[in-house]
Amino acid sequence: MTQVVVFDYGTGNVHSAVKALELAGADVTLTSDRKVALEADGLVVPGVGAFSAVMEALKAVRGDEIVDRRLAGGRPVLGICVGMQVLFEHGVERGIDTEGLGEWPGTVTELPAAILPHMGWNTVTSAPDSELFRGIEEERFYFVHSYAAQSWTLEVMPPFPEPRLTWAEHGAPFLAAIENGPLSATQFHPEKSGAAGIHLLKNWIGTLRH
Repeated sequence: MTQVVVFDYGTGNVHSAVKALELAGADVTLTSDRKVALEADGLVVPGVGAFSAVMEALKAVRGDEIVDRRLAGGRPVLGICVGMQVLFEHGVERGIDTEGLGEWPGTVTELPAAILPHMGWNTVTSAPDSELFRGIEEERFYFVHSYAAQSWTLEVMPPFPEPRLTWAEHGAPFLAAIENGPLSATQFHPEKSGAAGIHLLKNWIGTLRH
């Protein structure tokens, strides 16, 4: 079975993520152990709460180094919710600018919507050649957030493939999911998105190399 680690660093819906990944067919370990996290077929980084708190908790267990080292070796990582947001260079919340992991350029900012948080089910416009959304292009997914990446500025040069970007809208368009080589992320919660979320996780697991 495919070995997946849900990174346990003190934030995120870790137990619901573990259960959803198990339903999707993975052998799941919940741990912050560096060696186990580096060697797994896939690493999932969940996150809830403030950008700054998630970054602080990640750095406390050297999660930033683990993510960076996995990606340097082409080892897949999946970020969820704030676990997606911290992959960008910066997050600005209530006037506080926090440095992120910097895997992607850009800043996560508040959505310009009359009602926040953006909470509940929403449709997405998936990338035409998306692997994550194969078979679930018309499904809805469950969001809970007030902040998001609202633009994409990474320029990729051949021979590297173009990142696959999936968008949603709440007040303005924002990135709902990204597939960029070994690094994938969703702003919504697959583990709270019913059968569609399990299907997406199954699709991701199917991309992992043993």
